[in-house]
Amino acid sequence: MLQNEKAYLSAFVYSLIIGFSFMFTKLALAIASPMDTLAHRFTISFLIASIPFLAKKAQLNMNYKDLIAILPLAILYPTLFFTFQAFGLVYISSSEAGIIQAVVPLFTVFLAGHFLNEYPTTQQKIFILLSVMGVIYIFVMKSSGLEVANLQGALLILLSALSAACYNVLARNLTKRYALYKLTYIMTMIGFITFNVIAIIQHNIDHTLSYFFVPFGNKEFLLSIFYLGILSSLGTSFLSNYALSKLEASKMSVFSNLATLITIIAGVLVLHEKLQYFHLIGGSLILIGVIGTNYFNTKKVVNQ
Repeated sequence: MLQNEKAYLSAFVYSLIIGFSFMFTKLALAIASPMDTLAHRFTISFLIASIPFLAKKAQLNMNYKDLIAILPLAILYPTLFFTFQAFGLVYISSSEAGIIQAVVPLFTVFLAGHFLNEYPTTQQKIFILLSVMGVIYIFVMKSSGLEVANLQGALLILLSALSAACYNVLARNLTKRYALYKLTYIMTMIGFITFNVIAIIQHNIDHTLSYFFVPFGNKEFLLSIFYLGILSSLGTSFLSNYALSKLEASKMSVFSNLATLITIIAGVLVLHEKLQYFHLIGGSLILIGVIGTNYFNTKKVVNQ
């Protein structure tokens, strides 16, 4: 536990940033389209990530084969994860999205068992389920019943959760093969190129290219996009890559449910939402689930 305390701290900070990101994404989407929001946030991410290279403080030293190896990871996160999330949040509330995102640990446990031979113990399965139940309980009580009005939005968030689970599994090996900063930089660069190309093509088709940078004139959008670009995109990529280089995929995935709890706390502190008894009950279940999952060791099965 002590030797991995930096990894757990990274996973916690990752949860903290993701927890606030839903709020900032909603603010940004009120001003710009989903694809423009993604393009701008990854432009900020790429510019910040490029500073050490421009200042000649770091070298990339990666060949064509390395890029091909990293490409599937970058497609999953950030490309697919944030695309599905941004478009999904257009159609459903963050509360509904939180419920669906709670399946990330379940997806991860299933995939890690099949592809990494990392099998959770019975105790870990119980605590993972406990954490998921905590998330569902909070939002069911908050919404006075679970109602996903738009199936399209629900499907998009579900695909975002699946992308996150696949990323958790795939990153386990790649984070051991490549330097974390270089891996994060490549992921950010691919996100930057993908989202900007798609956004510019859309604007060219609609003859609205002159409006591409208009959202930057809004102070609320600026605050949101800098948070999303620097912390939520670049920061979480580095933190999650580091955590996954030290922790089993199933352990890391449970921190996504902790992020949901932080979203509730953000609502109370920033938006002055009232803290209800069910927040405390559900929050306790989430915390117990996260601590319990990471206390017990995952079984590593070696194929004979």
